Amino acid sequence: MANSFLNPELLRRLEQFQLLATRRAKSSSRGERRSRARGQSVEFADHRNYVPGDDFRYLDWNLYGRLDRLFLKLYEEERELPVRIFLDSSESMNFGTPRKFDFARQIAAAVGYVALSGFDRVTVQAFPDDPEQTANRNALRSVRGKKSSLTYLQNLVRLNAGGVANLNDSLRRGAIEARQAGLAIVLSDFLDPAGYEAGLTALISRGFQVNAIQILAPEEVDPGTFGDLRLVDAETGASQEVTFGKYRLKAYQQTVQNFCQRLHEYCKGRGVQFFSVRSDAPLEDLLLKQLRTAEVWG
Repeated sequence: MANSFLNPELLRRLEQFQLLATRRAKSSSRGERRSRARGQSVEFADHRNYVPGDDFRYLDWNLYGRLDRLFLKLYEEERELPVRIFLDSSESMNFGTPRKFDFARQIAAAVGYVALSGFDRVTVQAFPDDPEQTANRNALRSVRGKKSSLTYLQNLVRLNAGGVANLNDSLRRGAIEARQAGLAIVLSDFLDPAGYEAGLTALISRGFQVNAIQILAPEEVDPGTFGDLRLVDAETGASQEVTFGKYRLKAYQQTVQNFCQRLHEYCKGRGVQFFSVRSDAPLEDLLLKQLRTAEVWG
């Protein structure tokens, strides 16, 4: 079941990666990456003056021999990186060939697999809420350990898309719910009439390192239908009749390009890594080239 998302060869290549966090982990749970906490790992951090009651095992006797003063060796505690994946599961993500939602789930599968292989903790927040999928969605919260990766992938396969999403509210809620800030991956088409600014700002303000991946269908980028059309909004059901000729096609393409450019500039101005990809693009190109070049993982 999991291989319908990621083939075994791709999984083997992903196992070699680790998510790269420019901000050190602050989680209270032990893991395999550096944090600012002082502990008993093998990574030396600093010295401090000895005070009565300190453990003699951590005295630096070499430094004592040179300075005739007692100093304690401090080490960096290894902590896990909390990874929160925001997965747009609204009805609009069912659009396209291939479906945008299928491509988004593949990215979520890859990011989660890399994180779990590195013993980081993964939470997938699919939105909007769906009471019929509550149990499955709860199983995708706070997942940890490589041994959990198969179940994680299987639960992603079972997710469905539908309903009307509010991107800003979903990102804000996720920022508030998170016990610790960490790495946030936002997978969406970002085509929400209410915008995306407030939601992304909430994640940044909470201290998340944010990566935004916009997924658009080929038909949204380069429509192949002309003439008198009746367009129906996939989420709201609102419809509008239009005459769509070649002149309108150029204007439409320019509008899409301008929207993506504004989103890109908004993210860049706030330190958010931004990627825009079509749902028919080779998955390996995004995972093994673009994300690696941008140092999302390495």
